[in-house]
Amino acid sequence: MTQNKQVRKNKKKLRVAFFDFACCEGCQIEFLNLGAEILSEFLNHFEVVEGREFTSDTAMAIDIALIEGSYTRKSDRQRLEDIRSRAHTVVAYGACATIGGINCLKNHQLDYKEYVYKDDALFPCLESGPALPISAIIKVDHYSHGCPLEKSELLQILYHLFHEKVPILHDYPVCMECKRRGTICRYEFKQHCLGVVARAGCGAPCPADGIPCEACRGFVDHPNLEALEKLLIERGQFSNERAYQMTRMYNAAFRSDSVPWKEVI
Repeated sequence: MTQNKQVRKNKKKLRVAFFDFACCEGCQIEFLNLGAEILSEFLNHFEVVEGREFTSDTAMAIDIALIEGSYTRKSDRQRLEDIRSRAHTVVAYGACATIGGINCLKNHQLDYKEYVYKDDALFPCLESGPALPISAIIKVDHYSHGCPLEKSELLQILYHLFHEKVPILHDYPVCMECKRRGTICRYEFKQHCLGVVARAGCGAPCPADGIPCEACRGFVDHPNLEALEKLLIERGQFSNERAYQMTRMYNAAFRSDSVPWKEVI
C-alpha cells in the first residue's frame, strides 16, 4: 500500500485549465465547493494553469481542458479550436457544455433577441446564434453532466485520467436510482418525470424531494422518446403538444426541428 502511494506521489502533475462560454459559471463554483481539504489533495496531483476563477495566467500546453458553457457565438469557434489544439484531453462539464442546457431553449424562439431585449436587440454585444453543446464544434473526449455538475463525478473523471484509465459514464436511467432509494414514482402522483430516459449519476435527489426529474444530465444513449411522450400523455395526463415540450427543458438542442446541427457547423 505504501509503495503504491509513493508511485502516485512521484507521478508528474497534470496541467489543468478551466474555460467558460455561455453559462453562469455555477459549475466552476460547485467544483470549488469540494472544500479546502479535498481541493488541497487535488492540487497534489493537478496544477491549474489557466482559468478565470482561478488564475490570470495562460498556458501554451494543457493536459486537460475543462470547458463549461454552450457555444452561441461564431467568434467563439476560433477560441474553442485554439483550446482543442493546446489540450491533450478535453472534458465538457455541466449541462450547458455537454448537452447545450437551458440556453438551447432560445433555439425554438426565432426572434429571441427582440423578445428579450426589445429595442436593444441590435446592440453588437448581444449578437449570438443558436446554442449548441461544445461537441458540435470540437472533439470532446469526456463528459461530466448535470446542472450543476455532480462535483464528485468530475473529480472521479480527473483521477481516472491521472492514473491513465478511461472514465466510464453512467448509461442507465434515473429510475434505477429512484428504485435504490425507495422513492415513489412521480407518475403515481399524476406528475411528469423524465427519469425513464434521463441519464443517471446524480443519485436522483429531485424525485426523492418531490420534484420531477427534468433530465439535466441529458438522455441515456438511444432514449425511447416516443414511449416517453406516450407515458406523459397517458399517466401524466398532458396534451400531445405539452408532452413534446416537456422534454426540452435541458435537452432542447436534441429536440429541435428548426435548427439542425449541420446548418450551424
